Amino acid sequence: MASNILTIPNLLTFLRMALIPVFASLLFYGYSGWALFVFLIAGISDGVDGFVARKFNQESELGTIIDPIADKLLMTVAFIVLAMPNVLQTHVRHLPVPFWVTAAVIGRDVLIVTVAGAINIMTGFHGFKPSWLGKLSTFVQVIAVALILLAAFLDYSFYLPTVYFIVVLLAFVSGIHYIFHIARLMREADEKS
Repeated sequence: MASNILTIPNLLTFLRMALIPVFASLLFYGYSGWALFVFLIAGISDGVDGFVARKFNQESELGTIIDPIADKLLMTVAFIVLAMPNVLQTHVRHLPVPFWVTAAVIGRDVLIVTVAGAINIMTGFHGFKPSWLGKLSTFVQVIAVALILLAAFLDYSFYLPTVYFIVVLLAFVSGIHYIFHIARLMREADEKS
């Protein structure tokens, strides 16, 4: 049992979760450069844990549960803190992150968790897997947070409205798409049984 928990991918995911309060604290106290550095480490660890899990056959049931939770926690905390007034000590235009962007990111995750939870309670189905569009949306959110932090650090933000638009568009489309994705997964599970 311990060997299924203490895999390198799971340890990297735990590290990513441990970096979330460090990232938020650095950001809150005005160390946007250090916050960007910690965020990049967390983002890189996300890519590395998936690669190691597949390459060295270290995929585990725990990993399939905690990896997306770590991603959602990191993105939720990042967008909440970046939307708080006076957190980024800068006079750069388009900062802080507009509330509607943060609401779209969190709303998508709430929709996915609510739909998955309701389906699980009603049917017992638990074969939930991320969709390619959901993975793309999360990847874009990671890049967006890095670009937002870079804008605050460099006082250079002309591109932020485009970043916000893409994040919100992908959050909306991937949230709706996930409902159809779950329906397809449930049909496939029914056909196999």
